[in-house]
Amino acid sequence: MSFDLDLVMREQLVMRRERVATAISTARPDPQLTALLAEIDAALQRFESGTYGLCEVCHDSVEAARLIANPMERFCLDHLNEKERSALEDDLKLASQIQRGLLPDHNLCFQGWRFEYSYEPAGLVSGDYVDVIPTQETDIFFALGDVAGKGVAASMLMAKLHAVFRSLIPLGLHVDQLAERASRLFGDGMLPGQYATLICGHASKDGTVSICNAGHPAALFSRSDRIEPISATGFPLGMFPGQEFSSHKLKLEVGDTLLLYTDGVTDALNTGDEEYGMSRLIDIATASRSLPPDRFLASCLSDVAAFRQDADRFDDITLMGVRRE
Repeated sequence: MSFDLDLVMREQLVMRRERVATAISTARPDPQLTALLAEIDAALQRFESGTYGLCEVCHDSVEAARLIANPMERFCLDHLNEKERSALEDDLKLASQIQRGLLPDHNLCFQGWRFEYSYEPAGLVSGDYVDVIPTQETDIFFALGDVAGKGVAASMLMAKLHAVFRSLIPLGLHVDQLAERASRLFGDGMLPGQYATLICGHASKDGTVSICNAGHPAALFSRSDRIEPISATGFPLGMFPGQEFSSHKLKLEVGDTLLLYTDGVTDALNTGDEEYGMSRLIDIATASRSLPPDRFLASCLSDVAAFRQDADRFDDITLMGVRRE
């Protein structure tokens, strides 16, 4: 989904200028507010001169994620001074620690279900979302998603998605209603082009699973004689206002498994620029489906790594296995 970054950033700056100017007019003189107003005015002047979004040292484009995080940014990553670079590295490390603190426990067992996941950010922080949330009753919710974008901006949106789902689970909604409300809350205040693909599921004690797929790669339902893809039934969260979603119901028997994954798996490239693809994932899932969830995921990851060989990894990779035991 494309959008005009310059237009959005200019609107952000104009809005911020109005707020700062109002604060200055209604409060006692504040040097910090005055300095902030001057910084905003300088950024708006760069729009007038046609230099907005260009690094003041090398004149190359400043990274879009950094402009979204700070519309007054004046330097690309390559031309931060030593103090700024050190501060950025410290922030990234802290963000990584916070993000990992949001992850669920590994090898979680609950009411005849076993959940395991693998979470591999391409950098220090990730835009992938994974969660397993038991209720006070006998049911459990699980979710796996992927926020559009990369870096710090995507990690912030991942944290927002985590908070939205954690706040909605206690309401006892069906998964389609859960996705509808999450889409509305997640989309509030978002910039154009910011959205998240997601699979959310509700597993019951009797083996029934309800799944809603909001624009995410198809989940794979594996049982003894076949593997079935569960494709998306709606657009990603936050893409359009007033979105509605539908759900898919499954009955898992002992040994049946669901495999959820982000597109960093199927879009992985090898040194020949070939994609890993869905068919190869289905093949390895078929060959490994009798394994426990942790070894099942390890087998899938090993196959992806063998395919990639020495090719660079450009996207986060997250998988989740859900096994009926």
